Parts: sequence; structure tokens; C-alpha cells
Amino acid sequence: APCEHVMCALCSLIWLCFLFPLSSGMWSVQALEMIVGKIPFLQAVNGSTVMLPCTYASCIGIQDLYFNWQFNDNGTMQKVCESLIVNEGVEPHVEIFRERVEFVGKNRNNNVSILLWNITFEDGGLYTCFGRNPKEKGRNHSAIFKLIVVDELRVVDNTLTIMIASAVGGAIAALMGFMLLKNFTIFVLSKIEEKNKECLVTSSGIDNTENGLSGSKADSKPTPKKK
Repeated sequence: APCEHVMCALCSLIWLCFLFPLSSGMWSVQALEMIVGKIPFLQAVNGSTVMLPCTYASCIGIQDLYFNWQFNDNGTMQKVCESLIVNEGVEPHVEIFRERVEFVGKNRNNNVSILLWNITFEDGGLYTCFGRNPKEKGRNHSAIFKLIVVDELRVVDNTLTIMIASAVGGAIAALMGFMLLKNFTIFVLSKIEEKNKECLVTSSGIDNTENGLSGSKADSKPTPKKK
């Protein structure tokens, strides 16, 4: 009976540590990730050409990685393009489903970005970059990029910011000037005080000498001789 309990405990440990993570895909080191950059949005002028960035990353590499771009058209997901990357470094053959779209990733540096030519207001919205890696037991991931189409780019008025910065800078400069002036004044006053002390000591020594002090002897008149 004790042996059976030990075997059961050992089986449970093996299941928790090895089999369960494999069956549920919990190994974080194998996680596929689709990345659209630190700033996942772009504001562009109507009629311009823009690039929607996306790269993939996997700690164990890829094999037959499937990816696509999708556009959210008022709640309906429309496929923009799709392809299969056999291995890293292999340039995929990408199928395009929308006009004015070009695949520019070429799979260099895990890049699967696309280019939108001559964008219109209808092109504005959310774009999803999706990937699925069979090498990670079908692990998939997606990232969203937002495109904002405008008539013209607005110039941000920095007048208030400049005024505040100037005021703060002026206040700091005035404070530093005041501190320098204060220190200089204290230095000058201390020098004047030292000079006055020296003058007082010198003057006191001279006066005492003239008064016959400080160990000096007063001049004595000779005693007149008697005739």
C-alpha cells in the first residue's frame, strides 16, 4: 500500500510538471508574438501612402507560419492579405485581397508589414496582424494597428508650453542670480569685517605706545643742577 501511494504521488508530479504544460501550451518560451510597434496607431493625410508595421517573434522558431492582415469594416472583418512562411528567411508568396495594398515585409527580420497606397477616408480604422505557428502546437497571436485618415495634419500650438517653460526658466535664472549675489555680498562683508578688525588692532597698538603703555617708559626730565 505505501508503494502504491508513492507511485500515485510520483505520477501526479510528472503530470503537473511536464504533461499538463505540454497539453495546455503553457510553455511561455514558445509563445508566438505579433508586434506592431511601440505606437500602435498612425495619423495620415488623405491621398498619402502609409506603411502598417508588423513583425513576428518566436523563441523556438517557426515552421509553416500562417499570417494575415484583416480590416475591421464596421464590425465585419475583411481579409486584406494572407500567406504561409515555410521557414525563417524564406520569402512568402502573399495573396492580396484589397486594392492599393502591397506586401513589403519580404520576411526580412521577421517582417510582415504592408503598404497602403493613396489612402482614402474609407481606409481609416483598425487593422489586425494575425499569426499562427504550427511548430508551437498551433499557437496564435494578433496585434491591432489603428489608421486615422485626416484632411490635413494639424500643427500643435506650443505657445502656452513655450510661455510656461520661459517663465520657469526665468524664475530659475533669477533665483540663481539672487543666490550668487547673496553669496558675493556675504563674502565682501566678511572681508570688510576682517579689515576693520585689523585696523582696530593696529590702531590700538599705536595709541598704547603713544600713551607710554605696552611696557614703554615715559621720557623723564633731567634734574636741574644746583648752583
